[in-house]
Amino acid sequence: MNNRILIALAFLFVLKLNAQETIIFPNQDRRTITTGVPFLQIASDARAAGMADMGVATSVDAFSQQWNSSKYVFSETKSGIGVSYTPYLSKLVNDIFLGNVTYFNRLDERSAFAVSLRYFSLGDIEFVNGPDDTPRVQKPNELSLDASYALRLSDQFAMSVAMRYLRSDLRIQGVGGDIKPASTFGVDISGFYQSEEEAYADFNGRWRGGFAIQNIGPKFKYDEGGEENFQPTTLRLGGGFDFIFDDYNKIAVTAEIGKLLVPTPPVYGYVDADGNESQATDGSEPTIIVEGKDPDVSFLTGMFQSFGDAPDGFSEELKEFTWSLGAEYVYQDSFAFRAGYFNESEDKGARKFLALGAGFKANVVNIDLSYLFSASKVQSPLENTLRFSLTFNIGADAYNEY
Repeated sequence: MNNRILIALAFLFVLKLNAQETIIFPNQDRRTITTGVPFLQIASDARAAGMADMGVATSVDAFSQQWNSSKYVFSETKSGIGVSYTPYLSKLVNDIFLGNVTYFNRLDERSAFAVSLRYFSLGDIEFVNGPDDTPRVQKPNELSLDASYALRLSDQFAMSVAMRYLRSDLRIQGVGGDIKPASTFGVDISGFYQSEEEAYADFNGRWRGGFAIQNIGPKFKYDEGGEENFQPTTLRLGGGFDFIFDDYNKIAVTAEIGKLLVPTPPVYGYVDADGNESQATDGSEPTIIVEGKDPDVSFLTGMFQSFGDAPDGFSEELKEFTWSLGAEYVYQDSFAFRAGYFNESEDKGARKFLALGAGFKANVVNIDLSYLFSASKVQSPLENTLRFSLTFNIGADAYNEY
């Protein structure tokens, strides 16, 4: 139980790194960017997870809402329902999970809408004041409720806007008076390009490209006296190509980059005015001691500032980009095998992992599975975790895009 309390506390509270640039404070080179509601960064569907958390430029599926909702207007299916389940920290506990339910509907040749619910549960956590006290059970959770509308601006290009309501109920009830869940809203803006199928020497092919700016919205507080937290505003860019060998065999390759549009934490510390290489003892507050920009700005200012505020300059800005490569082999539109690799700088989170996945189609139902292998010294909370998704297709082949 103590492990679970520690896990909860580690996830609930957003940490501010207070690194210092003297011999007393050796970790000044690690400036991981942290935000509120980090569950929004977890891939909730098995298809995207099987290609190393990518989806901004892959072909359309029921779970496009999380990645790029403009893809829905390229769906050959009239509508669909997607349900997914992702265990979290499954090596330690069995009741922390991320669930997702999505519904989309292609209204006509040029427009579509979708709604979705993502729910992150930290399970049952027991709190006691003493060994003889009756445990008080808390169920902290976070959720997002999304709605999007996509419009096809040309035969090959579409854009979409998604609105998101966020609710974070992570506080311990009954401690510190009346406690209310934190809530805020966010917006996604995305675009998707898909070319016509073209004939090459030995195969046909199709190009894909996409972008998304996600979780654009105001900062929020977990409590009245606490610090304001940025949402995980993220820029995603991706491109891919479909190798169509015949009516039965297709290989899709995709590459994607991403960046948090959130200010980089500067390096804080105490100015060693007397040269004795010791921390100040006069009660003074730490100050920014390495060149950087104040992170206490509005979310809009923070988005633009995030491209040029890293204390180590351009080299550190490049470290804030993640990249991933993925491939998907599809046989006869009934079986799929997927693989991908995700990379993040050692100084910015050190997420590195390989992913494998598979998909099966039976009549109107798609079943997708994925598995993650960590390639980093920092253990992933999703390592060796099996994720699965179900998709129910309604009105299959209602639209013929090709």
